[in-house]
Amino acid sequence: MTTATYTVSGMTCGHCVSSVKEEVGEVAGVTGVEVDLATGLLTVESDNPLDTATIRAAVEEAGYEVVDHP
Repeated sequence: MTTATYTVSGMTCGHCVSSVKEEVGEVAGVTGVEVDLATGLLTVESDNPLDTATIRAAVEEAGYEVVDHP
């Protein structure tokens, strides 16, 4: 099990959170997605490490942007 954390900008409401969760949840290998609206933190759990570009693309598909990935 691998956990990665990203910071997403542009989310303003619960619908935004749902959109990000849905898009990221569809990425192959993702087993869990948590989004904190207040902090913009996106936590992604997966069986194996995922390519950051894949997660970034899913967030952009939802209409938002990954601004930080430690």
